[in-house]
Amino acid sequence: MLAMANVVPAIAQPAQGASPDFGLTFVLPLALGSTLNPINSTMISTALAPIAADFDASVAQTGWLIAGLYLTSAVAQPTMGRLADLFGPRRIYLISLMLVALAGIGGAIAPSLWALVAVRVLLGIGTSGAYPSAMRIFRSRADKLGKAPPRTAMGILSLAAISTQAFGPILGGFITGAFGWHAIFTVNVPLALLTAILVLLWVPRDPPRVAGLSDLAREIDMAGVTLFAAALLSLMVFLMNLDQPMWWVLPISALFWTLFWFHSLRREQPFIDVRMFTTNIPLTVTFLRVTLILLIPYCIMYGFAQWLESSAHYSPAAAGLVTLPMSVMAAACSLLGARTKGLRAPFIIGAGGGLVGCVSLLFLHSDTPVWLLAAAVMFIGMPLGMTASPTQTAIFLQAPASEMGVAAGLQRTFTYFGAIGAASLLGVMFGSHPTDHGFHTLAMVMTAMSAILLVFVVFDRTLPRGAVG
Repeated sequence: MLAMANVVPAIAQPAQGASPDFGLTFVLPLALGSTLNPINSTMISTALAPIAADFDASVAQTGWLIAGLYLTSAVAQPTMGRLADLFGPRRIYLISLMLVALAGIGGAIAPSLWALVAVRVLLGIGTSGAYPSAMRIFRSRADKLGKAPPRTAMGILSLAAISTQAFGPILGGFITGAFGWHAIFTVNVPLALLTAILVLLWVPRDPPRVAGLSDLAREIDMAGVTLFAAALLSLMVFLMNLDQPMWWVLPISALFWTLFWFHSLRREQPFIDVRMFTTNIPLTVTFLRVTLILLIPYCIMYGFAQWLESSAHYSPAAAGLVTLPMSVMAAACSLLGARTKGLRAPFIIGAGGGLVGCVSLLFLHSDTPVWLLAAAVMFIGMPLGMTASPTQTAIFLQAPASEMGVAAGLQRTFTYFGAIGAASLLGVMFGSHPTDHGFHTLAMVMTAMSAILLVFVVFDRTLPRGAVG
């Protein structure tokens, strides 16, 4: 995250060549809010082992701390995006920040693992409003000015999210080591309040509200939300118990997915416009690509620190520090991806780097020297950082302006599908606690997925070959 001491002077005087319409006073509050979901997603990675020890929980049980936030976010992101389109993104942004602050307080007093899962659910709702609101605010200003946002401005938004996502394990490790795992929740209180103050000061007010509360039932597809949540929850119950498969859950999940699909086709303004997936193939491919790309880094974000702490007996702070090269690589690649003119090359480079990293993991053991651990995991930062800004640009180009908020929310929803897949893999591969054998099995699965991803992006015809914007 950008240091405030460096940001404030830049705010007063826009950098040479920068667009004053998308200056730092406009971008900074949006970038800070966009960090809330990724930083809360990854800070907990180094706290999972201490939480499991405190509550005598298995990897699969603590996995619900990961999956619970992502399940909620997968449902809430499109909903909050739609609310931002209807009632104004600034209003939704501020409401979301207050929910984040409340979750921070709740995490400090949670008495049990499942109470903590409930706090993560609330946190998922609150953090889900920031990113689609920010994208909607960007699009509104672009439409008002009659020009697209500069790639640099979009890159700052991407860099803020990716940097905090990548540095989350380090920050979480130090906070957990110094203050205990409860502090990774309470840190949300000052962060949310600071962001809210900057939004009030620097983000333009929404135009007079067109939609009213009476329009909520008509505009928000509560039946669709319910069916989607039920379908996703039942699928997650199956995925989180793959070590002892609950096969009877699959037909229930399939039924909910079928009902959700046909309900969405019949409704004029559905929760998720499934017609978009069949009529806008490039956007659909972009969403699927997001899931495949981020599945690999999420396996490492949540699995690597647990393995180091449980098998190699690293402290939370030390486990977080081992991931520092990955974080630096992700941040550097995020900057490079934002400055690259085309869309195809960043995806190919990111997928190739991820494959190198996954192969390297096969040679690690609990007694491997720390510098080799850090060097191997460094390459996992490439798909995380290299593809962030190009993905945002692709969605900006492919989604209709009237559905930008929903499309931005769906981007995060498909991101969460990757995280949910990672949580289920970790539960199966690690069992009650991580071991070298479980880690190597996970690395083999990740290597196969990385190879498939590389072939996918190389032959992806939805990605333009030339420069973009």
